[in-house]
Amino acid sequence: MTAKRIIVGYDRSADARAAARWALDEAARTAALVEFFYAYEWPEWAPAASTIPAPAVWPDGETDRAIKGSLHEAVTAAKQTHPGVRTEISIVQASTALMLIERSADAGLIVVGSRGHSAVAGLLGSVSVAVSAHAHCPVIVVRGDAAATRPVVVGVDDSPSAHLALDFAVEQAVARGVPLRVIRAWRPVTGIWENSALVTRTVTAEERRPLDELVAGWRDKYPHLDISAEAVVDHPANALALASTTAQLLVVGTRGRGAVRGMVLGSVSQHLLHHSACTVAVVRELPGA
Repeated sequence: MTAKRIIVGYDRSADARAAARWALDEAARTAALVEFFYAYEWPEWAPAASTIPAPAVWPDGETDRAIKGSLHEAVTAAKQTHPGVRTEISIVQASTALMLIERSADAGLIVVGSRGHSAVAGLLGSVSVAVSAHAHCPVIVVRGDAAATRPVVVGVDDSPSAHLALDFAVEQAVARGVPLRVIRAWRPVTGIWENSALVTRTVTAEERRPLDELVAGWRDKYPHLDISAEAVVDHPANALALASTTAQLLVVGTRGRGAVRGMVLGSVSQHLLHHSACTVAVVRELPGA
């Protein structure tokens, strides 16, 4: 990965602190700058009768000072734990999802915790789903506390986003010096195909040949990287969730599309954002792609 900035959504929660640690560790490997980012949408409400005093539309000075104080505390802590990593802070009064998507065009990674509390809405839920589906760089949702010796796992299929996910996963496994598990899952079939080999929960050599050829190319490029290729008959969400229990990072692509505030991720990516046992990387685009 290039040394572009890593933007971490930070709200002082335990999950945001975990996201910050992940971002700082990554920055220590890549020489990227870490930006501690806070965005909030203040309720724009005013009573219909002008004679009734209205609350402030935007946060008051005390609120702003508290937010800035928490971000500066995060920067101070980062200097102690990761003295070689460059940091900065940013605060915006706008849509969290829209701002993170916009900022992702100039970032190497967006990193958020699995839950969070902003002024109005948490960073997971509609915001994280939308950002993961529309960001111009990989989005990391930090979950669990897996050992650094565990492998990186990537789910692949025939989609372009899956190939981008594999590129990212290889890079991460090489940088971390851990094995890479490449998993291709075929959904079990029913109906007129019930007599096929898939119903016996096996994958034929012909069906898995593209996977083996794909992995062989990466083995040639990185001969010292331990790569395994696994073809299974299972729903991809279930297969990858199971693999996440012994992984440190789970990488998936996304075919998400649609309105920014909708449930726009594919069902597999969306399921894993909420149920993976380890940190999830959703790769829709790679920086500079």
